[in-house]
Amino acid sequence: MADTSMISSFWGPVTSTTEWCEKNYTHSSYIAEFYNTISNIPCILLALIGLINALRQRFEKRFSVLHISNMILAIGSMLFHATLQHVQQQSDETPMVWEMLLYLYVLYSPDWHYRSTMPTFLFLYGAAFAVVHSFVRFGIGFKVHYVVLCFLCIPRMYKYYIHTKDIAAKRLAKLYVATIFLGSLCWLFDRLFCKQLSSWYINPQGHALWHVLMGFNSYFANTFLMFCRAQQREWNPQVAHLFGFFPYVKIQKPKKQ
Repeated sequence: MADTSMISSFWGPVTSTTEWCEKNYTHSSYIAEFYNTISNIPCILLALIGLINALRQRFEKRFSVLHISNMILAIGSMLFHATLQHVQQQSDETPMVWEMLLYLYVLYSPDWHYRSTMPTFLFLYGAAFAVVHSFVRFGIGFKVHYVVLCFLCIPRMYKYYIHTKDIAAKRLAKLYVATIFLGSLCWLFDRLFCKQLSSWYINPQGHALWHVLMGFNSYFANTFLMFCRAQQREWNPQVAHLFGFFPYVKIQKPKKQ
């Protein structure tokens, strides 16, 4: 649990079910957890890069929606950590579930023969969750539910990885695994060792590092999935690099498309 605030709170008493290991209102009366708030900015910028690439090269709309969902999630997280209010906590947690449902669609839809059933089911599931979550404070139940959705994605991601021969694309998948592993460690250390970390001269801000790493994680995942989908569509994908650093997928569609 975070320490008592040092500056008066614009948002009033904390009503969220979760606080993180960062002192509240140390920089501004408008931002409860400063580092946990601003650490979402890289996710927004990376998702914007991915969105521009998806639109510019006319990828399927699912990828534009996926990048936009990353931005919505990051904005919801900013609102939550800035206010520590229950309503804003829902604006963080509900998009987390919606995003995972989108990933399930992108991962499994190419082999789904009944084209309308999957998006219909996932839409209804997401809508039902949003309604229930607006009334029920799940606590640990939300975390278990989210982890289950994440695990459902793993078999398909692994299948894509072993069927991809391109070295640069495989590197994207490895970066995806590395960032989620490091991010999870930061998240766990922040939760389990908050008391010890708070006594350090400089708090390493494990949850803020989680945000940054997961911003890159989402970008690597999206880019890898765009490459795999382009291969399925025979668009001759290649992994190029923006400014020599940010990987993105460059495609060449057949003229008939």
